[in-house]
Amino acid sequence: MFKFFAWCFALLVTFLNTANSQPKRNQANIDVCVYGGTSAGVIAAYAAARLGKNVILIEPGNRLGGLSSGGLGFTDIGNKYVVTGLARDFYRRVGQHYGKFEQWTFEPKVAESIFLDYVRRGNFKVIYESRLHKVNKSDNHIVGIDLENSLHPSAQIQTIKAKQFIDCSYEGDLMAKAGVSYTTGREANSVYKETVDGVQLKDQHQFPNGVDPYKISGKPESGLLWGISDEKLAPIGSGDKKIQAYNFRLCLTNDPANMIEITRPPGYDSTHYELLLRYLQAKPPRDWSAFLKPDMMPNHKTDINNNGPFSTDMIGMNYAYPDGDYATRAAIIKAHEDYTKGFLYFIGHDSRMPAKLQAQMLKWGYPKDEYLRSSHFTPQLYVREARRMLGAYVMTEANCLRKEVVDDKIGMGAYNMDSHNAERLVVNGMVKNEGDVQLRGINPYPIAYRSITPKNNQCGNLLVPVCLSASHMAYGSIRMEPVFMVLAQSAAVAACQAIDKKVDVQQIDVRQLQSTLIDNPLVDGSTPEILVDNDDTENVVKTGQWKRETVGGYGPSFFTDTAKSTAAEIKFIPQIKKTGNYHIYVYCPKVGHSTSTTQVEISDGRNVVNKTIDKNQVQVVGQTSGEWVSMGSQQFNVGKNAYVAISNKNANGVVVADAVLLVPESQ
Repeated sequence: MFKFFAWCFALLVTFLNTANSQPKRNQANIDVCVYGGTSAGVIAAYAAARLGKNVILIEPGNRLGGLSSGGLGFTDIGNKYVVTGLARDFYRRVGQHYGKFEQWTFEPKVAESIFLDYVRRGNFKVIYESRLHKVNKSDNHIVGIDLENSLHPSAQIQTIKAKQFIDCSYEGDLMAKAGVSYTTGREANSVYKETVDGVQLKDQHQFPNGVDPYKISGKPESGLLWGISDEKLAPIGSGDKKIQAYNFRLCLTNDPANMIEITRPPGYDSTHYELLLRYLQAKPPRDWSAFLKPDMMPNHKTDINNNGPFSTDMIGMNYAYPDGDYATRAAIIKAHEDYTKGFLYFIGHDSRMPAKLQAQMLKWGYPKDEYLRSSHFTPQLYVREARRMLGAYVMTEANCLRKEVVDDKIGMGAYNMDSHNAERLVVNGMVKNEGDVQLRGINPYPIAYRSITPKNNQCGNLLVPVCLSASHMAYGSIRMEPVFMVLAQSAAVAACQAIDKKVDVQQIDVRQLQSTLIDNPLVDGSTPEILVDNDDTENVVKTGQWKRETVGGYGPSFFTDTAKSTAAEIKFIPQIKKTGNYHIYVYCPKVGHSTSTTQVEISDGRNVVNKTIDKNQVQVVGQTSGEWVSMGSQQFNVGKNAYVAISNKNANGVVVADAVLLVPESQ
């Protein structure tokens, strides 16, 4: 008997010791779990919280906002018409910070502060420094996810159970661990009947002919310079698993009071930059814009992007990133950081660099007031593309060119079909980059709700607005921060609807989703602003000889008039659904030979006010075709009695009529 009790006691001790040796497990039950504290993640969490759901946002790092707070301040817009809802609200809040109506260029710290304010106003919980360990499923539904501490993976496991999940990571980790089909790399053109997918050897960001690829010029036996692959060029248009290049969007400053000197980084190797010298020898530059794209941000700061054949893109060094484990990715990120810091140091300090370029580089340094937790260098790698879901509908080149138009629109794209280079190799004895495609002239096109939903048999309670279902080249147009935010808000509203209706995300009422996005764009029940675009034929009256232009305006088109001898007018008639004071804005695109002044007539249905727009007051900043110009405030009553008219009266050049916006003022 004693032996039996001793055995039982020993078994109990073993059980307790085993239990105590397991990582601590905390558990939370919520409505909506958002994975990835990117700009999209913050917007999705805020939207779901404002719609009354219990929300948790999980961020593997310690900073919110992703690229939008990580250096990408020179916003890739395409067309402001496609930036709606909370995404537009974000850029309006940026504008408020700088004393403007809206703004598309900004400092990283300003963006981060606005994202943190969304957290405060949404009153949802953020879990930092926690990353996916495991996804638990029952049939085709995610039951919960296990999180590990990003800094101490063995220290703790936290389980999050939720009704709905939204993957807003740039990598698509939740999607992948949930068993949802995806792809990486580039499809062959034949897969989706495209023209610019797959391997492409074009002239953008390309080396001029004659640049030698070998360590000793003319001697292949000496080996290739660093960064050049020994692979052969594959057939044009063929597919592969190569990934377009990543880089960091660099915030530097030339303000001496706020500048930290760019010093020699640990492990610096000047041989990594030999190709830059050969490029500059083959094509002597005017300034550093030959190999950097510095766009100015407020307060003497930059957003520097890749430019030219040899720049901040670390071509061919990221292939293992999309499917890599956390250690692999960390190593790739560190290699990119070392390369970038070394590149900046090389430009300013290598004696072989042209003196004028050295002098230009030495005027710049890291800003003291940015990225305080990461030694003033952005922690956010520009993951341009990683995994792409193979979901219920695949967006392709045909969608971007409006050859195929979907009817389940939840957002729009408008940017170029844009791919950065994917490899650097030897072609006919010369170094060449391969993979860069810039297909311009993309007009706004709808993005399908089905493209953010997995196939129903794979997962019924997951939405993927960032690593959505698209071909490589269609993704190159969609993958812009404002669009990610728009799609994330749509995903959040859809997730809430699925919870309320107790259905899978594939079974929600898409028409109801679309109506909610239009009627409650800020998810706070406020009165929506009223847009009247020139293409809105039901609310626009045209007289005179106007020409329709399709490139460079707000929305699909704008009107121009040059026939000064014939009276011409465009009357924008807003449908007022709620009586109140509205601030009136007129969109003014920049065009050649524009009139010095434009006459605007505003009527509330009884009284008429005349305004004048001076073209010198329209200062276009950032990647945008024009700006909204304030026409002041006016009270409007319910109905369609009011109007805003643009005419060619007293014009001495091209008159533009594009869009009118009425923004409700606080009641």
